[in-house]
Amino acid sequence: MTNHHPPSVASSLPAAIILSLGGWSGIWYLITQTMPTLWPRWFFFAAIVVALTGTVLPFIAFLNWRFPTDAPVKYGVIVREALWVGVYVAALVWLNKGQVLNTGLAVVLGLGFLFAEALMRMQTRSQWRPGKNGE
Repeated sequence: MTNHHPPSVASSLPAAIILSLGGWSGIWYLITQTMPTLWPRWFFFAAIVVALTGTVLPFIAFLNWRFPTDAPVKYGVIVREALWVGVYVAALVWLNKGQVLNTGLAVVLGLGFLFAEALMRMQTRSQWRPGKNGE
């Protein structure tokens, strides 16, 4: 019987540590050492994406390992799902900065990201064939 488990949580730790340290140190530097002009503000949003992607990467890897699907999940899918979290939080921060964020908008935006990921996972699952390429 083939193993349908995705990559282990331990295999995601090096990338998670690098992304987390880089993102959180970037946020710390931008908050403490720069003025909130145009470019530091954009770097702040990019640092939020990197920091949160690295922070949730092991958790997403654990969830995919703990609840495996029939079609095996590759490491790229785990990174993409963690990236969704980073982009979602950065979008919430950006909307909050513009004073247009409310609970309904946050829920709709989150459901939109979940729907997009569900469609991508459905596409991957529809193309998967058991026993193909040694999987």
